[in-house]
Amino acid sequence: MKTALLRALLPFAVLALAAGAADAQKLYKWVDKDGQVHYGDKVPPEYADQDREVLNKQGMAVGREEGAESPAEAQARAQREKEAKAALDRAQRDRMLVASYQNVGDIERVRGQRLDQLDSQITIQEQSLSQLKTRYAEQLKRAGRYQPASKDPKAPAMPEGLADDISRSESDIKTQQVNLDKRRKERAALNAQFDADVARYKELKGIK
Repeated sequence: MKTALLRALLPFAVLALAAGAADAQKLYKWVDKDGQVHYGDKVPPEYADQDREVLNKQGMAVGREEGAESPAEAQARAQREKEAKAALDRAQRDRMLVASYQNVGDIERVRGQRLDQLDSQITIQEQSLSQLKTRYAEQLKRAGRYQPASKDPKAPAMPEGLADDISRSESDIKTQQVNLDKRRKERAALNAQFDADVARYKELKGIK
């Protein structure tokens, strides 16, 4: 049984040895920074970033291997990929722009709808902020009748919870102001994007 198994595995062992022998016979040819040509079955680490030719045992070139990227090469490749992606994005946006609108009036109509939505949200936030500031002013006015805000030595102590209400109002005002500023910037960016879309659409359609 063992003899039969060994005979069955023998061809595979021969193939493995042949593959190992073939790997051992692989030779490389590379050029150093001074232009000197080198040969060897292993490329030294200092030349790992250089491209090299693969030679057979007769010394004939049978292939080529790329070396590891240098930092400068990696940066250049990343820049090329970034530019290629930007070009692809522009092309896709151009196609969508032409397919989505029949004329400039369509773009302006969509712009108006989008800006109206944002304006409604901005109005609501402005009203909310105004109400918060009114309540805050009333709280400060009320606190002015009590110590320590009042200069009257006979003024009573501030009622429990009023200081917390004032602090909470200050926090709410700050949060609402941040949200309002963010929405206004969003509106400005949206308007600028539609300006760019109109200009690009005219360019693609040849409209003066």
